[in-house]
Amino acid sequence: MSETKKVQPLQAVKGMNDILPPESARWESLEATMRGVLQRYGYQNVRVPIVEPTALFVRGIGEVTDIVEKEMYAFEDRADKHGQAEHLALRPEGTAGVVRAMIEHSYLRDSPRRLYYVGPMFRREKPQKGRYRQFHQMGIEALGFAGPDVDAEVILLARTLWRELGLKEGEDVTLEINCLGQPEERRAHREALIAYLEQHKDVLDEEAQRRMYANPLRVLDTKNPAMQAMAEGAPKLLDFLGEASLAHFGGVKALLDAVGLAYRINPRLVRGLDYYNLTVFEWVTDKLGSQGTVCAGGRYDGLVEQLGGKATPAVGFGMGIERLLLLLETLGLQTPTAAPDVYAVVPDPAELPRILPTLEALRAAGVSVQMHAGGGSFKSQFKKADGSGARYALVFGTDELARGEVAVKPLRDGAEQAARTLADVAAWATELRTA
Repeated sequence: MSETKKVQPLQAVKGMNDILPPESARWESLEATMRGVLQRYGYQNVRVPIVEPTALFVRGIGEVTDIVEKEMYAFEDRADKHGQAEHLALRPEGTAGVVRAMIEHSYLRDSPRRLYYVGPMFRREKPQKGRYRQFHQMGIEALGFAGPDVDAEVILLARTLWRELGLKEGEDVTLEINCLGQPEERRAHREALIAYLEQHKDVLDEEAQRRMYANPLRVLDTKNPAMQAMAEGAPKLLDFLGEASLAHFGGVKALLDAVGLAYRINPRLVRGLDYYNLTVFEWVTDKLGSQGTVCAGGRYDGLVEQLGGKATPAVGFGMGIERLLLLLETLGLQTPTAAPDVYAVVPDPAELPRILPTLEALRAAGVSVQMHAGGGSFKSQFKKADGSGARYALVFGTDELARGEVAVKPLRDGAEQAARTLADVAAWATELRTA
C-alpha cells in the first residue's frame, strides 16, 4: 500500500495578518465610530483599486522617498498580445489613488469634495508591532478648499474621533504642526539647508549623505541620535516663509486657538512625501515607543495638477488602524467586541419549527440572536450562552413551549428569570432595545 503524503499547511505572508473573531469585532467597532464622525463632518466614502500604475506613486509621492525607493511592492504584469507589459504597484498610501480617480472621472468639475477611504495599504518593510507589510488606513481628502478653515477642520475631525474613543488630547495624543510654505520658499530654504549640511558633512550618516542633495528636508527628520544637535541648528523653513504662507499658518493657529486645541509648533516636521505644502501636522503619542505617529497629514495643493488635473487646493490625513487599536489596547480603552443580545437555548431540536418563527421575529425587530445548533445537554448549552457574551438566554424548554412561553434568563445583571409568551416577543424586543 502506498502511503498518503501529508499536505503541509500554508501560512500567511510574514507581515500580512489574518484578523479573526473576536478581534475583527474590535475593527468593526472602531470603523463604525470613524464612519459616524466622518458623516457628522460631511465626508463621503470613496473606494479606489488596491493596484495602480507604478508611475502614479513615482510621480505623486516622489522618486527620492523611502516608499518608492525601498518599500513599494512594484511589479511588471504579464505582457499582452502586443508584447507590452504594464508596470503596476500595490498602493502604499491612499491619497494618490483618490486624486487619480478624481481626475479620471472629472469629479471635481462641479464642486469641492470631502471624501474618505478605509482599506489596506502595502509596504515592503521589516514587520514589527504596529508596522506591517499589509496595514490598514482611514484617510480623508478635502479637495477644492484653499483656506485655513478646512486645514483646521481636518485636524478637529481627528480630535473628535479621539474623544469618541476615550483618548485625551494633550495626554494620550498630542498635536504637532508646521508650515512648509510654497515651492519657491522651499527652494530658498533648500539652498541654505544644503550649504549648512555641507558644513556638517562629518556628522551625517550614510542615508543623510545620500539624501543631502535630493531631499535635504528629510535629513532633518532623522532619528539618529548623533545627528540631533546638527538637525536642531539647521536653518528653519519658517524663517523663509513669505507673507501669504505666514498668514495661512496664522489662520490655522487662530482657529485651533478659538476651540481651545493645544498644539506644538515643530519646525522639523516635514512629512515623508513630496506633495505637501503649507500646513502639515501629526497627532503623536509617547505610549507606543518608536511607533509614535497615530495620524498625519497636511495640505497638498500641487498634487492634482502634478498628476494631470487642473490646479486644485487639497488637504487631508491618513490614520493607521492597527496602530490606533494598539494605542487603545495599551491604554486599556478596549473597543467593544460583538456579542449577541440573546442566546437561544434549544433543549429539543425537534421543537425548532415552533422556535424559529420567534427567533426570526426578534431579528426582524432589531435584536441580535445567536441560536444554539447541534444539540447538547442543557448545562453545556447554558455554558455556551454565558460564553457568547449575550445579555439574555432564551430557554425554549419543553414545559415552556407547552404553555406557549419562553423563559428569559438575564446573564449579566443578576435580575430574576422571567417568562414571556411567544406572542409577546415583539413587545419584549422593543423593551430590550431601549434598556
